[in-house]
Amino acid sequence: MFPRTSEVDTSIQMADNSKAEDAASDSVEAAKHASDKKEKLADQVMQNPQVLAALQERLDSSSHTPSSYIETLPKAVKRRIDALKQLQVKCAHIEAKFYEEVHDLERKYAALYQPLFDKRRDFVIGEAEPTDAESEWHSENEEEEKLAGDLKNKVVIEEKEAAAAAEESNPKGIPDFWFTIFRNVDMLSELVQEYDEPILKHLQDIKVKFSEPGQPMSFSLEFHFEPNDYFTNSVLTKTYKMKSEPDKTDPFSFEGPEIVDCEGCTIEWKKGKNVTVKTIKKKQKHKGRGTVRTITKQVPNDSFFNFFSPIKVSGDGESLDEDSEFTLATDFEIGHFFRERIVPRAVLYFTGEAIEDDDNFEEGEEGEEEELEGEEEGEEEEDTESDPKV
Repeated sequence: MFPRTSEVDTSIQMADNSKAEDAASDSVEAAKHASDKKEKLADQVMQNPQVLAALQERLDSSSHTPSSYIETLPKAVKRRIDALKQLQVKCAHIEAKFYEEVHDLERKYAALYQPLFDKRRDFVIGEAEPTDAESEWHSENEEEEKLAGDLKNKVVIEEKEAAAAAEESNPKGIPDFWFTIFRNVDMLSELVQEYDEPILKHLQDIKVKFSEPGQPMSFSLEFHFEPNDYFTNSVLTKTYKMKSEPDKTDPFSFEGPEIVDCEGCTIEWKKGKNVTVKTIKKKQKHKGRGTVRTITKQVPNDSFFNFFSPIKVSGDGESLDEDSEFTLATDFEIGHFFRERIVPRAVLYFTGEAIEDDDNFEEGEEGEEEELEGEEEGEEEEDTESDPKV
């Protein structure tokens, strides 16, 4: 007898269920095996000290930053922190007033220093001669020098006296006083070109002038020159404008007065004496006809006297390019250095004594300078000879 249809269906269903159970069992077994493999791999990774250190560092940096900590504080605490910030802004405004009064004190004491600086100028340019009392100065090595002098024989002493007599031809004042300071101070000597030197030898004095009471905070540098063959100005000026108030958008960045702009002056150069430009000759070849012509052209020239033609800070909010910002920042540093160090302690920079002790001014890191040579249209060729004058 053949089995009934219902029995056949039941057998088939049982067989299908058995296969499904086997497949499910295999899948569970495979998943368990994969899970065991992952756990073993994780155990191996977590046993690596370098991996553990890296994970810990990430956890520390992500969970302990000040901003992340502040975010976890209750709203009432955050409200109190905002009140502390309001107090900090008020402190910044009081600090700004403090620096304004410091500026007033600087102006007051500058008037007390000035008679001494005027006498210094008179000694330097030879308009006055110091008295014996004024010129008395005991050097640290004076006793050693005296002992060494006593031990010299008569011939050496006579030679020394003869040399001293020759040396006492008595030149006027202190020759090349300010020029020597420029040469001694690296940040100034880097600005001075060979053709600047004979001009700087005519420099007689440098003065610092502070803005008057009630005027915006600023200071001016005055470079006084004797009559010379290069320009008609007797005084060249450079004014630095300052700001002593917290920035409204970032009041917590306030750290005292800062120079925000500067103005130079027009140098009235005599004919053919302007060292801030040079005249170059170029050869131009016509592309079509092939003819060659020579033209002259004036281009800017490196010179210390560019110091009196600074980059102008835009008043309309336009930002400067990176090179201009660096140039302007360097200009501000030099102006501040003249005011704070060079003018008050000129004699020590002349003798070099201040150079060794002067650790306050640090030059920024300088990247490698690259000179880019471009070609002008028309196959122009620049002659190597140029004249740094007009």
